Amino acid sequence: AHEQEMGELDGVRVCGNAPSISHLLFANDALILMKADTHNADTLKRVLETYCSNSGQVISNTKSSIYFSPNTNVQVRENICRELNIMTEALSDTYLGLPTMVGVDRSDCFQHLIDRVCQRLKGWKEKTLSMQGKEILVKSVAQAIPSYAMSVFKLPKGICKSITDEIAGFWWGDKEEKKKMHWFAWWKMCVPKKKGGLGFRDLHSFNLAMLANQCWRLIQNPDSLCAQVLRAKYYPDGDILKVGPKKGSSYTWQSIVSGMQTFKRGCIWRVGMGSKIDI
Repeated sequence: AHEQEMGELDGVRVCGNAPSISHLLFANDALILMKADTHNADTLKRVLETYCSNSGQVISNTKSSIYFSPNTNVQVRENICRELNIMTEALSDTYLGLPTMVGVDRSDCFQHLIDRVCQRLKGWKEKTLSMQGKEILVKSVAQAIPSYAMSVFKLPKGICKSITDEIAGFWWGDKEEKKKMHWFAWWKMCVPKKKGGLGFRDLHSFNLAMLANQCWRLIQNPDSLCAQVLRAKYYPDGDILKVGPKKGSSYTWQSIVSGMQTFKRGCIWRVGMGSKIDI
């Protein structure tokens, strides 16, 4: 941050009015964002060397990777990689459990969520569990796995359906070689217990509620870094409720706009609190 204030390190802006971002820290991990040139690379190298000498810690180059804009010159890429001694030029498929790049075929980006649910269910199928035990595992673990991704992205309905089908098969005792009778449609199982259901989550509706909660956060915390970046890019007048989808917008913003439609309908469920808020 000091080097950025001194003008020695140029951060990244999503648009002209957006704040410049040079670094994001997550526990023992860090993302460094900067202009792709040798001057910034030299500055970053000097900062990292100073940090290592003062803290006694060492940067793991083998665990580090670098990602360039497609417009970056090949020679510039080589010079920066050589200067920073980072030879892995790649961006992982996921970061902190979320896809780093969401393309046109969005189902592939979230396939890992289905795989994680299937892996958990496969282990549980080998155990003898009561219906009460199955209910607790489904609600507290299986349906909680995609929650973090749902708070950021709108999952395709096909992904939600695939996860739901796997959970329904586990609930009714399906085997790989034989499927059992599903005595009730799954939507009936998602009805609250006081109304005759079992209170399982409808994943698509839950996804929209989580995104509506993000709209609430942007309204309640307009000075947060996330709100500042999105406001500068998509609603510079500061009124988030009047904006809609824009051509060329990121999938993150498209997802928030989907949640905004739920938010505008007048009520959302505060996730984790179980309370209803009337707007």
